[in-house]
Amino acid sequence: MLTEVSFEAIGSIATAAATIVLVVLLYRTVKQFESTVEVSRIQTEYRFRPWIGHLGAIKKMDDSINGDCQFSITVRNFGELPASGVTAKFALFSKLPSKDELKTTDMSSFSLGPMLPGMDKQYWFFIPNDKWKKAADGQEKIFTALYFDYAASGNKSGYGIISEYNADAKNFIHKEMWIDDSKL
Repeated sequence: MLTEVSFEAIGSIATAAATIVLVVLLYRTVKQFESTVEVSRIQTEYRFRPWIGHLGAIKKMDDSINGDCQFSITVRNFGELPASGVTAKFALFSKLPSKDELKTTDMSSFSLGPMLPGMDKQYWFFIPNDKWKKAADGQEKIFTALYFDYAASGNKSGYGIISEYNADAKNFIHKEMWIDDSKL
């Protein structure tokens, strides 16, 4: 009789221990699924979305229109999803503007339209010829502000560049670049 009770007690203890182990494993499995779902959410919001940015330098083109010098910059969708509508904005300054200053500045705007993943588009802007000659001779500073806005994951996103023309280097040097995204 003593052995029967011992076996029953041992069996009950073993069953209780196995149940506790199963509950702990189930809890850890649920926690692992939660972290997997969180990683998937982050990927969906930040990786699987359009990412618009510039590719290369600002280039002076040979053409001029109405006495203004024409410049070009290549814009690319580095993301894995298309951008339904990209708008390019441009403003010219004689001193280094701040990002906050750009919010109140009237920038010229142009719709680049949709951009597929990996797609490049050219954006052209113009600088008055007299300002350009002074900047090229080193007599005057020119700062350009370019901003590309687009929708991503249901929110407005944007990419901005502030550049200064360097007469010695004979090209634009990017002073500041930033990404605007309400989720970052």
